[in-house]
Amino acid sequence: MGEGKRAIGKRERRGWRYRANVGMRILAATLGAYLVASLAATGLAMLMPTDRTQAVLTATMAAFLFVPAITIWAFLARRPQDALGGTALAAGTLAALIWVARLWLEGPG
Repeated sequence: MGEGKRAIGKRERRGWRYRANVGMRILAATLGAYLVASLAATGLAMLMPTDRTQAVLTATMAAFLFVPAITIWAFLARRPQDALGGTALAAGTLAALIWVARLWLEGPG
């Protein structure tokens, strides 16, 4: 192996830092993916120009695409803080878009 890189030994995998790293990624992957998918479903359902039932069904199916994307991101991120930050950024962006869409759909007054 190169001078700057070394393999993670069994001793290092038992430490609290490694476990916290994995725990934070699991948290970002499970709860973060659920939050982002539900916000995506809400936003898509609000903006679809079909009847409400069809919009909810289509948006829910489309939102399932966010779950593997967020899960993969959580485990590919360089640091667990990046995984949580990226998930929070995605959720915050979708929440802001839902807020703007709601204001736009309700109209003035």
